[in-house]
Amino acid sequence: QVQLVESGGGLVQPGGSLRLSCVASGSIFSINAMGWYRQAPGKQRELVAVITSGDSTNYADSVKGRFTISRAFARNMVYLQMNSLKPEDTAVYYCNAGTQNHDYWGQGTQVTVSS
Repeated sequence: QVQLVESGGGLVQPGGSLRLSCVASGSIFSINAMGWYRQAPGKQRELVAVITSGDSTNYADSVKGRFTISRAFARNMVYLQMNSLKPEDTAVYYCNAGTQNHDYWGQGTQVTVSS
């Protein structure tokens, strides 16, 4: 079992920045990759960014050049630096940890981009 807890969401004006953090606990040795997903009202959950234990990263086209995922596996943490935020980035952001057999999810943190 892996437990994930996110933090760092909030309300920000367009063009602003936020940094999300996620800390993992439990069977962290089994984690192959960690990432961030988001779900806006009325929409499906979508991948935002993912980082593997080998530091390979992948981003949704909509956030490339604006968001950066990083990790500190030694501290069991993954971060999402979000710059140049847009109203369409408004969503609940979920931390994800993938093992060979299971995906684990955090409870989500709300990000609202509005003037």
